[in-house]
Amino acid sequence: MRTDPAGSMSAILNGFYEKIFSDLHVGFFCKVVSFNAGKCTADVQPLIKTTSDAPAMIQSAQVIAQRYIINGGEPQVYKPDLKQGDIVFVVCADQEIKNALTGSVAAVSTARQHDTNDAVILGVLGCSLSN
Repeated sequence: MRTDPAGSMSAILNGFYEKIFSDLHVGFFCKVVSFNAGKCTADVQPLIKTTSDAPAMIQSAQVIAQRYIINGGEPQVYKPDLKQGDIVFVVCADQEIKNALTGSVAAVSTARQHDTNDAVILGVLGCSLSN
């Protein structure tokens, strides 16, 4: 039996692409496991499997807060109040965020991109707020 070189190459490339895209993280849904109000971070469990294994928990993801001026008054800071079990939407930054969290322009320390170590929680899905 003769092996088809194009078919073999196609299988290799498909496996390569599947690996790349399973390691690329952009935006996904998670469940809150715990919330640290003082640090405004949360441990979350991704809810969508991209492999046969359950996804690893993401620890200490940054949570977005807001600052608003209402009716021309003084600015008010609104911090999230996440509860265990809340469903949240998480995005992964294009590059490592550790040095950016200082508030200064800085180079990244690693070459990682779209990594769960750089996850940011954008907000709670409305379905969680009714509980």
